[in-house]
Parts: sequence; C-alpha cells; structure tokens
Amino acid sequence: MGAKRRLPFDPIDEARRHWESRWGRGDAMAAATAIMRVQQIVLGAVDETLRPFDLTFARYEALVLLQFSRKGSLPLGKMGERLMIHPTSVTNIVDRLEVQGFIRRVPHPTDRRTTLAEITDQGREVVEEATRAVTQASFAMDGLSEREVEQLIRLLRKLRFAAGDFEA
Repeated sequence: MGAKRRLPFDPIDEARRHWESRWGRGDAMAAATAIMRVQQIVLGAVDETLRPFDLTFARYEALVLLQFSRKGSLPLGKMGERLMIHPTSVTNIVDRLEVQGFIRRVPHPTDRRTTLAEITDQGREVVEEATRAVTQASFAMDGLSEREVEQLIRLLRKLRFAAGDFEA
C-alpha cells in the first residue's frame, strides 16, 4: 500500500456545503460523518498497533474486560452486554481467543447452562503488553489536548446516553 495522499480540502466540509445548498442545515450530517470517519481512523490506528500481538480491537476489548473482572472470567452473555455486541460476535471473539490460548471456556460452577470465558496466564501477559502499546500510541488521540479529550468524552457520553446505552 502506498503513502496516504492528503486531500487539498476537507471532504466533509464540502459535503456539508452541498447539503446545505439543497436541503438546509447540514450540521448533524457533518457531525455524524465526521464521527464515522474518526471511528475509522481510530480503529485503523489501534488495529495496526495490536497487529503484532495478533489481536483486533474487538479481541483486545474482550481480554481487557476479562482482565478487569474479579475472577478473570465472565459468562459469554454478560460479555456481550458489557461489550455491547451481538451474541454471535461474542462467540466468534471467544472462539478466536481460545484458539490463540488467551482464554479458555469453563463450565459455570453453579449454573450448568452457562459457560464462562476465563483469561489464561498467556492472555494476561498479552493484554499487558498490548495495553502498553496502545497506551503509547494514545489510541490515535494525539491531535487533541487532554482537555479536548475530556470534552470529547463528555459530548459523546451525552449521545450515548440519549441512545439508551446506559442509565444515569
């Protein structure tokens, strides 16, 4: 893949100009488009940082979630809820992490219907190393000051709350 070529103009500003000339206010469209583009940029940068660990961001998030849990294990259904992803996606993530030796499936100690995903020692090691790498890469937030990052978190939290992601 060749070097990335910068455009001589902001395509989102250009789209907004066209939008407003046809349909009026284009602020919500421009904001939504900018969020989606930044999501691509951040995910691409984080995935690139995680590639040497043979992890995607989705698998990394699952490992971090297990690392944060009290016992290092969670039911697959609870993982899906906390990661806010479909059960099929959880299964795919767990399958891949299990093949890599980063987690193992274990039966729930009191509920035979439930399977737990449990982080392994190898999984704990890789999540620590990967976390150092993504932290050093600043999750692709280098273009913002600490204050701006905090403002961004607050603004996006308001959108997430309005969408019903969580209760206040």
